[in-house]
Amino acid sequence: MTLPLLGPMTLSNFAHAWFFLFALAAVGVAALYVVVQRRRRHRALRFANMDLLVSVAPTRHGRWRHLPAILIVCALLVLTVAMAGPTRDIRIPRNRAVVMLVIDVSESMRATDVAPTRLLAAEAAGKKFVDELTPGINLGLIAYGGTATVLVSPTTNRALMKAAIDKLQPEDRTATGEAIFTALQAIATVGAMMGGGDQPPPARIVLESDGKETVPTNPDDPKGAFTAARTAKGQGVPISTISFGTASGTVEIENVAQPVPVDDEDLKQVADLSGGEAFRASSLDQLNSVYSTLQEQIGYETIPGEATAGWLRIGVVLVALAAFAGLLINRRLPG
Repeated sequence: MTLPLLGPMTLSNFAHAWFFLFALAAVGVAALYVVVQRRRRHRALRFANMDLLVSVAPTRHGRWRHLPAILIVCALLVLTVAMAGPTRDIRIPRNRAVVMLVIDVSESMRATDVAPTRLLAAEAAGKKFVDELTPGINLGLIAYGGTATVLVSPTTNRALMKAAIDKLQPEDRTATGEAIFTALQAIATVGAMMGGGDQPPPARIVLESDGKETVPTNPDDPKGAFTAARTAKGQGVPISTISFGTASGTVEIENVAQPVPVDDEDLKQVADLSGGEAFRASSLDQLNSVYSTLQEQIGYETIPGEATAGWLRIGVVLVALAAFAGLLINRRLPG
């Protein structure tokens, strides 16, 4: 049995904190017990013949005779906690959320610094992420080079997602801002159609890329990545960015090896501006690890759960122990 006492507790962890006033009853019982014990001792000392007192007094067990009373007081305190409605954090799978997986398919993703290529590794990790993500989440896919294309609108159909990932093809240029704006539009569209709450469903963009935005050249332009990230922040949609690749990546263009080092700074800025988190991966294993972390963050939510039962069980056990100790030590029930 997991003890409900483990972990920090504040009054905010209780549904009915005012029940703690009943703890005064436990304090009163303890005070009354002390007073009664002192009066008994005082009356006993008034016997003139101490030898006679010893002969007629029942056998005592020293300090152990107070154990039943101590257990009763502890039981009252524990039961008070139970009545206050303690809660604990519970992680449950999300079943009402939207996630857009946005993958850069620019020519730099053909680099082989991540075997077999950045793009093929991204496809493998993306499909693993799709398989492991909580089934109830609506997941969509956007591929972007010089333009952004919604390949799969948010859906719970995982087979459709994996089939679309398998068909990713490299394109010229990198329009990160347009990809983010396209993802926001897809989220807004599916959010308007989803029921189950007074508020729009929680949403997240997972953006994987290896380089700077090239269309437009200034990320602060109206269609730039930084502007799009600020818009995402305003709409309450954080962006988790993954910069994928190494500093030594190259692609062959017209028989000439062109360096395509991974860019971390712009993607980190996008994540920061949107209220999201930036990740870094330079291998397929690292990319899978990042996706696993995101799956845990996105796929579950923490809600307050009822934790009264454990406290009740402990309280009942303490009452039973008090009764048993009273009969064993004092030959009577505590009282």
